[in-house]
Amino acid sequence: MRVKPTLQTATLLFTLFSSAHAHGGATADAALKKGFLRCGVNTGITGFAQPDSNGEWRGVDVDFCRAVGAALFGDARKVRYTPLTAQQRFTALQSGEVDLLARNTTWTMSRDTSLGLNFVGINFYDGQGFMVARRLKVKSAKELNGAAICVQSGTTTELNLADYFRAKNMKFKPVVIEKLEEVLNAYFARRCDVYTTDVSGLISARVSRAVNPADHIILPEVISKEPFGPAVRHGDDHWFDVVKWTLFATIEAEDLGLTSKNIEQQAQSHDPAVQRFVGVKGDFGKMLGLDNRWAYNIIKQVGNYGESFDRNLTPLGLDRGLNKLWNRGGLMYAPPMR
Repeated sequence: MRVKPTLQTATLLFTLFSSAHAHGGATADAALKKGFLRCGVNTGITGFAQPDSNGEWRGVDVDFCRAVGAALFGDARKVRYTPLTAQQRFTALQSGEVDLLARNTTWTMSRDTSLGLNFVGINFYDGQGFMVARRLKVKSAKELNGAAICVQSGTTTELNLADYFRAKNMKFKPVVIEKLEEVLNAYFARRCDVYTTDVSGLISARVSRAVNPADHIILPEVISKEPFGPAVRHGDDHWFDVVKWTLFATIEAEDLGLTSKNIEQQAQSHDPAVQRFVGVKGDFGKMLGLDNRWAYNIIKQVGNYGESFDRNLTPLGLDRGLNKLWNRGGLMYAPPMR
């Protein structure tokens, strides 16, 4: 006989689930015990993750690590950064060397299904392009037949490059190097004619490494989709939820007009969406096993998505493009907190 569930039964099951969920997962518990979050970042890309002259890490990926620290500890400073090459990054996350990977990593089907990882969302929409020296007088990627091309190993860039040239029935000479710093050295030392990576990486390299940025041009072709996203290990749904909703909180805050400068004042708002966000109404923090002011702490200490973009990427001349909010012509969109 099938027993029809009653409202009381459903409520009890939800309460039991919520209690277990709020208790936390292994990753969050271990981080709280250590007193800091271990975050895997790039070895150095201006605008995404790079130490400044004082040794302080800066960039949009670094800001995301800090946001998770603010959500978990109430303190964005409780993060330690582990610089990882493209070859090292997945092993470091799989082995538990880091708690979170926030390293301009493309979300692909094979990575999502075969590496034991969960991508929590997309924090930057990009695509692969080509940079060449202006002296070569190349105007299009279609003119690169036979070119020597510098590319970093262990990236989606390698496969995209091969696919593009095969589809165009062209040939190229790959100069494959593991470490980003050495790839850039090779290109600027003229060991190759072309440097290929994500367009944001090309812009970053041109601004930060070229003696005269105007001597290098980025070709108009964008040959791939590169949705970057933070990733966590399979098997800890609680941690997955915490990191995922941290990303959503940074986007939702911009959508609500909440910034690091006004959130303290806006916390007095009578807008129900804002009240839920800052923890005045509902127990949305407790659903994540966090303090109800978790999202408030993120924005107060780190800022919203737009603030991070403007602080780190706009100075490089990088337009937001697809990374604008959904209601401003972009793709950034967060599920509602309710």
